Amino acid sequence: MNIIVCIKQVPNTTEIRLDPVKGTLIRDGVVSIMNPDDKAGLEMALELKEKYGVTITVLSMGPAQADAIMREAFAMGADKAILLSDRKFAGADTWATSYTIAAALKKLSYDLIITGRQAIDGDTAQVGPQIAEQLDLPQISYVEDLKVKEGKTLEVRKTTEDGYQRLEVEMPCLLTVLSSANKPRYMTVNGIMEAFDKEVEQWSYETIADSVNEELLGLKGSPTRVAKSFTKGAKAMGQLYEVGPEEAVEIILEKLKEKFII
Repeated sequence: MNIIVCIKQVPNTTEIRLDPVKGTLIRDGVVSIMNPDDKAGLEMALELKEKYGVTITVLSMGPAQADAIMREAFAMGADKAILLSDRKFAGADTWATSYTIAAALKKLSYDLIITGRQAIDGDTAQVGPQIAEQLDLPQISYVEDLKVKEGKTLEVRKTTEDGYQRLEVEMPCLLTVLSSANKPRYMTVNGIMEAFDKEVEQWSYETIADSVNEELLGLKGSPTRVAKSFTKGAKAMGQLYEVGPEEAVEIILEKLKEKFII
């Protein structure tokens, strides 16, 4: 079985700051990490590798510094790594990103594609499902558990608002995984040392040129734009009243009248 795990390098959102003038993210000095949902997807693939001896390829699209998370994936146990990196891919929204990644996937052999549910720097949860649509693959999102049945059938537990669903799907297919699905393993010392002896394949526009329309790549091919980003303004401190129920009702009514709500 060949499994491809799509991973993304993202800024650690606990340290995100916004430029108050431009309204854009300040990335200087912010630590970059492997997206948590993607790491859970990689762990799910690694657990299958331990049971069935599958081959795991990690695939990412980003700048050259994304090499760091590819090495991390190697250190965790991935077998191959491909980084899509080219200025023509820059500025892509979710549609252009999924279009580019799908073009790369068409050049690879796979039984199962795993992505994270969403990236913490965008929270759209769109890229995984869009990849499946680009490749005309069956898909299940919000996955927390996975079992391999006979043949090419997978039994999947999908989380819902009311609980969960158990579904079966035939491979090849695409799954999007929640960060709560598991606890990703730590990198081993030997794994870290070996990771820097392995090759991260660099794929540029030329590598997938025969599978894409250049006009649909990057910022130029993105149908959406971010007009502005801003932080939520802080609210003024409220006023505390220590009164009985009847007096509390009177105060509430008075405040509602002041604001012309009633």
